[in-house]
Amino acid sequence: MHIDTLKSLAVDALEELKARDITHLDVSKLTEVTDLMLIASGTSTRHVAAIAQNVVEKAKAAGLRPLGVEGGDNADWVLVDLGDIVVHVMMPEARLLYDLERLWADLPSDSGAIDETLERFRERANMS
Repeated sequence: MHIDTLKSLAVDALEELKARDITHLDVSKLTEVTDLMLIASGTSTRHVAAIAQNVVEKAKAAGLRPLGVEGGDNADWVLVDLGDIVVHVMMPEARLLYDLERLWADLPSDSGAIDETLERFRERANMS
């Protein structure tokens, strides 16, 4: 599936269940893992789970099997891996804490600096 089509599918699934503050990050030059990250917020852990499940269901209906889903019904962060796109659905508090938008925006392009930045991110995450 073309990445623009996949992005539209995912954004439509997020919007359908009223996800908030949908942001997209082009990380194609920073990692080989994925090309695009979508980040959205839910209003409760149940809402976060429902939004993520809707993304999964819409992807499957389009013939795409997600590579993985991390998080669950009572999680404040659910990740849906669609290959070229990774969707993060988060509670606002988790989104503020992990600040993925800033993390990926500040990520340097050389691998040594990337390792150092990721180590700082891990340290910050362990402090919570």
